[in-house]
Amino acid sequence: MTDHPLANWTPPPAPDAQTLTGQYVQLERLCADQHGADLHSANSSDPQHWFYLPYGPFPSLAGYHRWIKETAAEDPYFYAIRDLSTQLPAGVAAFMRIKLSAGSIQVGHVNFTPALQRKVGATEAIYLMMKWAFESGYRRFEWKCDAANIPSRRAAQRLGFSYEGLFRQASVVKGRNRDTAWFACIDAEWPALQSAYQTWLSPRNFDAHGQQIERLGDLTQLVRAANDPEL
Repeated sequence: MTDHPLANWTPPPAPDAQTLTGQYVQLERLCADQHGADLHSANSSDPQHWFYLPYGPFPSLAGYHRWIKETAAEDPYFYAIRDLSTQLPAGVAAFMRIKLSAGSIQVGHVNFTPALQRKVGATEAIYLMMKWAFESGYRRFEWKCDAANIPSRRAAQRLGFSYEGLFRQASVVKGRNRDTAWFACIDAEWPALQSAYQTWLSPRNFDAHGQQIERLGDLTQLVRAANDPEL
């Protein structure tokens, strides 16, 4: 627990239309007309990945198109994730729970299509959002998920988020109880996290078959809070 004055701190800006570009993916403001058809098509092969989201699956393109138009807002602020190797949209993620006065922001609504799942670009997408947030002056970057979603909880820790607790019976989603697991990383951890990501994302970290040499989770484990339990 820390209690100290924040000398010269000012609230950060809200997300804007800036495109975030990396080596493998590019994040651009989600647009129904520009991204909807490709994302709907890419998501159609596996409806199960909608299970923990409060919406979907969408049987028709019209339904998905309408959902994007109705959901596009300042908070949540949705990005389409474009795979630079194919130039096709391959997922979405959003900034949400944006609290400028506290310098706090959350990444949520993460939905990678099968083409992006378990790919380097999926990790880079979260890195680009984290980088933008901390370099813009945010103090806290959050990740929350259904406590029953063990893959999401493990992903949070691999990405450098520390477990902060459980909100029991936090909501009802699709007729199911949801306990919510909370994770976060803070600005003091960012320099070490950035170094971990840069090491992992470097082409030198992958062999001729595209297999990683160093695991990101091993690099970020050194940064996470000391009392963070491994899942």
